[in-house]
Amino acid sequence: MDYLETLNTKQREAVLATEGPLLIVAGAGTGKTKTLTHRIFHLIHQGVHPANILAITFTNKAAKEMRERVMHMIHPEGGRTVDTPSWRGERNSEVPMLKTFHSLGVYILRRFSREAGLKKDFAILDTSDTMKLIKEAMEAKGVNPKLHEPKKIRSFISSRKSDGVTADGFAKATHSAFTEIVAAVWLAYEEAKSKESGVDFDDLLLKTLVLLEHNKEVRATLQDRWKYIHIDEYQDTNRVQYDIVRLLAEKHHNLCVVGDTDQNIYSWRGANLRNILNFEKDYPEAQTILLEENYRSSRNILTAADEVIKKNTARIPKTLMTQQGDGEKVKLFTAMNEGDEAYHIARTAKEFIKNGCKPTEIAVLYRTNFQSRVLEEAFLGENVPYQLLGTKFFERKEIKDAVSYIRAALNRDGLSDIKRVINEPKRGLGPAAVAKIFAGMASTLPPAQARMYQSFEMLLDAIEGYAKDHTPAEIVRFVIERSGFYDLYRVGSEDEQERLENLEELVTFAGRYGDLSLMLEDIALQSDQDELDDSKKKDGVKLMTIHASKGLEFDYVFIGGLEQGLFPHDGFDEKKTIEDQEEERRLFYVALTRARKQLLLSYAMMRTIYGEQTFNMPSEFLADIPEEIIEREDAFGGDVPKPIKTVYLDW
Repeated sequence: MDYLETLNTKQREAVLATEGPLLIVAGAGTGKTKTLTHRIFHLIHQGVHPANILAITFTNKAAKEMRERVMHMIHPEGGRTVDTPSWRGERNSEVPMLKTFHSLGVYILRRFSREAGLKKDFAILDTSDTMKLIKEAMEAKGVNPKLHEPKKIRSFISSRKSDGVTADGFAKATHSAFTEIVAAVWLAYEEAKSKESGVDFDDLLLKTLVLLEHNKEVRATLQDRWKYIHIDEYQDTNRVQYDIVRLLAEKHHNLCVVGDTDQNIYSWRGANLRNILNFEKDYPEAQTILLEENYRSSRNILTAADEVIKKNTARIPKTLMTQQGDGEKVKLFTAMNEGDEAYHIARTAKEFIKNGCKPTEIAVLYRTNFQSRVLEEAFLGENVPYQLLGTKFFERKEIKDAVSYIRAALNRDGLSDIKRVINEPKRGLGPAAVAKIFAGMASTLPPAQARMYQSFEMLLDAIEGYAKDHTPAEIVRFVIERSGFYDLYRVGSEDEQERLENLEELVTFAGRYGDLSLMLEDIALQSDQDELDDSKKKDGVKLMTIHASKGLEFDYVFIGGLEQGLFPHDGFDEKKTIEDQEEERRLFYVALTRARKQLLLSYAMMRTIYGEQTFNMPSEFLADIPEEIIEREDAFGGDVPKPIKTVYLDW
């Protein structure tokens, strides 16, 4: 059993605790994947048939890594797997099943398609397929897409499915005009999918849950097959995933879940922190093991992270420790404005690269997507190779839409721009209507569409007239408000509110110009430049949101925009609950714990948002980092405001 020698005391304890429920609270960088894979190998070493072991994680990348590690332990010489007595005719059943939740759903639904009421070769519909069927269902039920955005209805249905609600169940519990509309569309949508023998992404989980709940034979068969179940990132499970796991583990109770309350940052996707907090209540006989020895970061980084996160109340307490040294102090840079901050980050990254650091070992993290625009500009200006994870600023749909409105207003022959925005936001001018308009047959449009087209032309006229005697920033703001984008995105989902933030950043960008044509020219050139030398950018410094950074690690991590209202983020016209505030703090904790060698934090005393310059206080999070591990620097040599320490009173 020499494979246990590479584990620390707590990891070994978790590997050897094979019977009954087990909660492994794994802090950032504490070797949770190593612990899980060793536990799976230990079960096999102890005589458990591989086919009786199931491990579920959230991403294909994580599942692939876990699978490769387990297979290397089973076959360290790299030999081929051999067939062993199979389960229901499967080959290579010596391999434990390692799946994502959705791929597990596909597996179960295909094996038990008849019991699930599906064809064995059912199609999995992508986003465009589901949107098409939602729109058709709305049309069939007479629901006006101008009054009820199809994307919002689809998002609402998806959210309810994540809570384990079926179309029939929802229809029986409607209590408002809106929910009655959704119920009618949902039922029609389900009927349309059935005719196409298709399932959407949410169905892969919901239909699996319904099958397990209502078919005792299938449930018993799967319970007897998977006697040992492992769940990674348990803090990120939603209601459907929680119930699937509960039913699969109901018979043997050999359920091992791994997670960290301090890294729950996806509540907006349905992740329920209560699932991990209530594990010991759900399984009173459960054993809990804390993994607290961090192998990633220096002591100063861990001290900063622990001091920040311990203020949260909804968590399982733990303290990260390391045998590494103190390392570099946390650097805190106070910038005059966002441009000053971005160029400081780019120049510092350039110095790291000059001193031998690989660009790929440097990351710049930020709270919201709009912050990437000025960072991209700085990295281009300093000629520092970078890779933006996510959509480049000027390639984002909402940015292209706003720019196309301006171009279309100034050039009525620009058919591609007109085609892009003639139905954005939705005004009932679909492909058939656009084809008539482009063919010079606008006079043949039905009355309702004719009115919509007339209002669109009036909007372009208004933009054209406004552009004659206003600045580019004022013109962009005018487009955002008069087009309807502001009203559409302001009250939408978190994703839609982020689109509005990106549009506001476009106003800020436009504020640098006195000439509209020059601004449009620079946008076009910047978009072209973004496409140059992609291979080089893949090897560059990583620019990404903190959400996108989860699970990654880098030697040097910059976290920008640490201003009150931006991070923690205030949102739009909503008061943050205690749960929201704690999730913001967890998000900062995740950002801090991405760093191996050094953290470089920064904030701007002034930031231009929606064309208006705002004066900012530093983020309250900064007050929680001990002063003795901070090294301060500022751009102007003057006194800078200290962050205000926030105290929560428990009445």
